[in-house]
Amino acid sequence: MLIIRDFKEINHDIKSAVTIGTFDGIHLGHRKIIDKLISVSRNNVERSIVITFEPHPQIILKNRVHEIKILSTLDEKLEIFKKLGIDIAYVINFNIEFSKTSAEDFYLKYLINGTGLSDLVIGYDHMFGKNREGNFNTLNNLSEKYGFRIYKVDEYKHKNRHVSSTTIRHLLEDKGDVNTASIFLDRNYSIEGKVTEGRKLGREIGFPTANIILTSDYKLLPKIGVYAVTVEIEGNTYKGMLSIGINPTVSKDGLLKIEVNIFDFNENIYGKKVRINFLEYLRDEVKFDSLEELKKQLYADKEESLKIINN
Repeated sequence: MLIIRDFKEINHDIKSAVTIGTFDGIHLGHRKIIDKLISVSRNNVERSIVITFEPHPQIILKNRVHEIKILSTLDEKLEIFKKLGIDIAYVINFNIEFSKTSAEDFYLKYLINGTGLSDLVIGYDHMFGKNREGNFNTLNNLSEKYGFRIYKVDEYKHKNRHVSSTTIRHLLEDKGDVNTASIFLDRNYSIEGKVTEGRKLGREIGFPTANIILTSDYKLLPKIGVYAVTVEIEGNTYKGMLSIGINPTVSKDGLLKIEVNIFDFNENIYGKKVRINFLEYLRDEVKFDSLEELKKQLYADKEESLKIINN
């Protein structure tokens, strides 16, 4: 897959099937659009192009950094686009100036002149241009004016439940429901980060943990609690359990921490990048009366995690 950040990097004379969107999470609704894109491109012998934005438009438009949490970083999205068979990923730098582009100017500059647009695949709720002034009716007029075909993909529902990025954020952040989120995403929700040195308190009770610092400030963290997880390090996958919380039993600083206990693992991974895949929510964070009580619970958590992971 070719990744570009300027339409000048590709040949505009080659016909293209194109879709456009933020695609945060690339959930089943997004997959339906992308599957249609690939089908159209193959049927018409065209290249497939996905246009997406970096950063997430809401980060720029709402300007409330700490309130905006994303399901997928750009690297994660590009990795999935490649696996799905997209030919070209066109990443547009989203900024205030870009957000002021009118609907017609946007399509003319970035799609029609920029990609050799022949077929356009969009979702049922696609809106675009300054203040989201462009809609499906606008596109119909543009398609007649500039000569491209439009394919509108209907809303996707799973068991009569609307699948959207907003729904998935709610499942993860408010409920810790990583199971349903994984169904909607068609994969386990994951976070990436670097391992940093902690206080090594877990080691004293037989459960050494790796402290994780997220690689993206905007990445959504699931609800506070303990989870069964798998951990990917340098191409290898390990079993483990992860805590998101303030560790009230052993810590008084009140700071949120992400700590993972990797089972049967004793390597030095400080400074290394890890990916953590969430499998199931185990329990809420609890303040125990003693380290012995905490240790007893951790053994139970490990046993439950192994049952889930090995199932």
